[in-house]
Parts: sequence; C-alpha cells; structure tokens
Amino acid sequence: MSDIKKKKTAKKAAKKPRINKTSKKVNIQEEALSEEKLVLEEVLEKQVAPDNVKSKSLEKIDSIEFDWNTVLSTDEYSEKEKKDLEDQYSSTLPELIAKQVIDGVVVMISDREVVVDINFKSDGIISFNEFKYNPDLKIGDIVEVLVEKQEDKNGQLILSHRRARVLRAWEKVNEALDSGEIVDGKILSRTKGGMIVDVFGIECFLPGSQIDVKPIRDYDEYVGKEMEFKVVKVNEAFRNVVVSHKALIEADLAVQTKEIMSKLEKGQVLEGTVKNITSYGVFIDLGGIDGLIHITDLSWGRIAHPEEIVSLDQTINVVILDFDEGKSRIQLGLKQLGSHPWDELDDNLKVGDEVEGKVVVVADYGVFVEIQAGVEALLHVSEMSWSTHLRSANDFYKKGDSVKAQILTLDKETRKMSLGVKQMTPDPWANIEKEFPAGSTHSVKVRNFTNFGIFVELTEGIDGLIHISDLSWTKKIKHPAEFTQVDAKLDVKVLDIDKENRKISLGHKQLEKNPWDTYEEKFIEGNDYEGKVLELYDKGVLVSLDNEVEAFVPRKHAEKSDGSIITEGEQLSFRIIEFSKDNRKILASHTLTFREKDNEKKKKKKAEINKLTEKIESENQKSTLGDLDQLSSLKNDLDTQE
Repeated sequence: MSDIKKKKTAKKAAKKPRINKTSKKVNIQEEALSEEKLVLEEVLEKQVAPDNVKSKSLEKIDSIEFDWNTVLSTDEYSEKEKKDLEDQYSSTLPELIAKQVIDGVVVMISDREVVVDINFKSDGIISFNEFKYNPDLKIGDIVEVLVEKQEDKNGQLILSHRRARVLRAWEKVNEALDSGEIVDGKILSRTKGGMIVDVFGIECFLPGSQIDVKPIRDYDEYVGKEMEFKVVKVNEAFRNVVVSHKALIEADLAVQTKEIMSKLEKGQVLEGTVKNITSYGVFIDLGGIDGLIHITDLSWGRIAHPEEIVSLDQTINVVILDFDEGKSRIQLGLKQLGSHPWDELDDNLKVGDEVEGKVVVVADYGVFVEIQAGVEALLHVSEMSWSTHLRSANDFYKKGDSVKAQILTLDKETRKMSLGVKQMTPDPWANIEKEFPAGSTHSVKVRNFTNFGIFVELTEGIDGLIHISDLSWTKKIKHPAEFTQVDAKLDVKVLDIDKENRKISLGHKQLEKNPWDTYEEKFIEGNDYEGKVLELYDKGVLVSLDNEVEAFVPRKHAEKSDGSIITEGEQLSFRIIEFSKDNRKILASHTLTFREKDNEKKKKKKAEINKLTEKIESENQKSTLGDLDQLSSLKNDLDTQE
C-alpha cells in the first residue's frame, strides 16, 4: 500500500463518523472535504515545485467546494457502496417538509442570531429580532420554528420562529373557536369601539360591548390587564379575530338568573344598585340580574330625566311591578314605595275653588298644570279664553309658567281634574243684548273665511258671522276672499242674536238701502238696455246693465246676428226677459234684440208675396213678365232673411 493510501486509511479511521440517532448529528460534508484536501496535499508533496507555487495550490485547495460526486468517484467505492453509505447517512436524519412547524432546541445565542438544533444535518440560524418578545430566552429552551428551506445555495438550513409562532397561534385560535375553549390574553391598548388583546401572539379585537355585562365607564383602566376570553369569530382572510369576556360572564349569569327569577314575586321589595341611566329609565343591578325602572315609575311628579331622581352606583329599594321569566325581564318601580299624592289631596278642595300651579306639559289642545307634586289638572285651550276662535295652547302658556285657575271638574276616584282660566273674568255674552243690540252698527275685524261667509270679531270672546249673501245687494260673490281680506276692518250691522247658542248674525249690505226697490221700476221686461259682458260660463254670460246691476244671459240668447257667440268685454244691447225682485235675479237676451226685427221683415215680405199671388189668380190672366220678376225677387229676399 502506498504512503498516500496509508495516510488516507489512517485519517479515515480517525474521522469515521459514529451513527447514532439520539446523539448530535455528524457533519459528513466537512469530513469528506478534509479527506479530499489530504489527498491533494500528498500529491503536491511528491511534485517538485517552488514553495510559493505549493502555497498557492494549497490556497486553491481551501477554496474547493464540497461535491459528493467528486468524493465518491474514486475507485475504492463501488456504486453499491456509495448507495449504502448514502442510505446509512440519511437514516440518521429526520424527515423534513418545507413550511412545516416543528420544535427545536436553542444551542447558541448571540447579539444578532440564535442557533437552533432541530436534529437535522445542520443547525438553523434565526435572527435575534424574532425573539425580542421573549427577554428570558436561554440556551436549552425549546422553541417552535418553521422550515422555510432545507438548505439554501450554501447548504444552510433556513428557519423562522416568527412565522412558526403565527401559524401555531392561528391553529390554536381556530381550535379555541371550534371547542369553545377559554383562552388567556392581555389587553394591549384602546381602539375605536373597543380594545386590542394579545392572544397567542395575535392581536385580537375585543368590542366595548363584550368587555363586561355592565356598561364600561373608563376603558383605560383595562389596558394592561390579563383576562380570560372566548373566541367568538375568526376571519383568516382578513386576519381578524374577535374575542369576548362578556360571553364568559353571561354563561355564569344564565344559571344565576334562572335561580333568581324563580324566587321573584310581584310586589316584592328588593335592594339594588343603579347600574345605568338612560333617557327612558334606570337599570338596577339586583345581584346578578338587571331590572328596569321606567322614567314614569321613578316619581309621581313629572321629571325631564332620571338623573333628577337617582345617580350611578346609588343603592336604592325598588318594588317588583312585573316580570317575564322567559325573557328574563323585570319591571321595577320606585314611586310605588310611597303613597299616591292624590291620597294626600286636601279633602276640602271642591269644584269652583281657585288653585294655583305650574305648567309642566304644553300640548296643542291644552296644558297640564301641577297643583302639587304628583297631582296634575288639565287646562283645555277652550277654557283659556272666552273667544270661540280657538288657538293653540302655545299662544297662551309656556312650560314653567305659573297659572291661577278655577276647578271645573274634580274626580278623586279616577284622579282627574280640569281647570278654567276664562271663568276668572266676566263672560262677555252675559250682557250681549246691551253691548250689541239688534240693528246696531259696528266696525269689526275680519278673522277668517269659509265658503259660506266671513267670521269677524266684535270684541274679545264674541265672534259673529256675515253670510256671503249679506255682503252685497248686487254683486255675485263666489268666495268671501273676493270681497275683503283677513285682519281688515269691516262695517257691519247686527241682524240677529242667539244668546243660548252664543251666535250672532251680521250683515254688510244692510248698511245701504236695497237698490232692488228702484230696479223694479227701472228695468222693465221687454225693454232693451246697454250692457257690458263681464264673464262667460258654459250655460251663459254675465253682463252688467247700465253699470248698476248684473244680469244673466242664457247661452241660447247669447248669439249675435252673424251666428257667433258674444265675447267678454263687448258692449251690446240686451232685452230684459225676466225680472225677480225677491230672488234678485234678472234674465236678459241679446239675440231677441235683432231677431224680432228680422221676423217683422219676414212677415212683411210674405204678406207682399201672398198679395201678389192673389192678384195674379184673381185676374185669371196670364202673368206678365214684370209680375213674375217681382214675385221672384220677393221670394229671394225671404230666403236670404231666413
């Protein structure tokens, strides 16, 4: 055996690896490289060359990269031996899968890197930044790592602790969601609508409504706390996890609530703590279950907000008014613990007495006046003023106003009372005949219109009606708005008074003499008068005769001589065909003014024709040419007229 082979065999024996699955792995790559370097060194020693050349050759040897094919290509290894050697080496290594999460042992820690042994052919190196969350990391700790690559181009095993923690955390979160397992977490900070919680290294969202069963007043006091949570929602696509602490409490309260509800009775008085105050009522903690006191059950008197009666965390006694065991709802009362204010009302109080109170509610139909705490009376808007022209109660009173009124009705059994203010002043209708006697004239104010007339105010509390037919003797008024306007002054005459029903009839046209007394003598049936067309209707035309009185012309009497219908604004002659003083109605015709004249002409022509015809027949002779021409001319004239 040559010296080279002897040295090689000796060194191989010294460097032969020990194959043991439980011991640390042997780096066969490094040993093979050393053997290759040894062979090359011995070859160079036998060659004659300068020292500097040998030195450079050795430098090249150091730079040689390891290659299994080169090492095992020597003649001393057959293909079978190479295969056996590879199998023997591979059997000592664990089977690794890329992107697999496994456990490893920390074997070295430096300022920049952490070396982890996963029982593979080489150790993995991980950046120290991935362990900053764990300041207590030490050699020998077992950590979870993710195999990103079994070896890179330099044969290095690539691991990641951060990604392994994330994958393991999502696995744990999903398991907790499926199993309902309770997980531990730490509240990191506040955020909009809730808190951020660290669970398994994942930042989860804790809604504000899921922190506790009671409303949270100070969220900051929870920051930094470690609490138990239940995973309620996981969305891996958006990397979103929602947890709840309230769900754990509610599970315990459900059993407790059922037990408490089974012991409740209506009328039972319990002690509770004010848990939450809203605009509509107060929630009371009864020791594991909540009840509601509606704002109307806090006080016998009216209040604007429950804060006027109770405050947060106040301990009070309440009475159970009603409860629903199925829905776990409890209706509580506070005012019911005291006597009803109506029971303390003065027994000597009676109808007709004068009382004083404060307006607590204002509505369109009236106001509610508080006589004493819990005792209210209605003052209807109709009892605020003697005026029959009703207005809104807001025109008279505002909330908080002090009111003096007279008791109109009082029923202690039904706890109802009504008041009146107008009764504190004299009734203007008491002396209506003296103030406004029939036939007297007054200047009044127009209040409002209706289709049938105008309501006017004679004085405060006394309104009268002017019927539309009593506005004018001659004009046809369709609506009172054509005659006057609201708030205008109008002179009227009192026509009739109905004191019992508080009604008074007024007239405006009665201030003047009835012109129809003179119209009867002036406008005679059969006579023609000049008139101006005012308006056109489907059934006829309205005209003004001599600018004094209006007359109606039926449509069949509105035809002109040329066959057309008269138009608005025309000045024409009209014949009176009917006059009614009682109904103040005049019917006229324009057509008759020219049609009767035409009829007279027709009669005259016919008479001439008949006379000429009789003459020809009586003489019993042949008609002359002149007679025939005359007869033909008369007939043509008659046809033209017709």
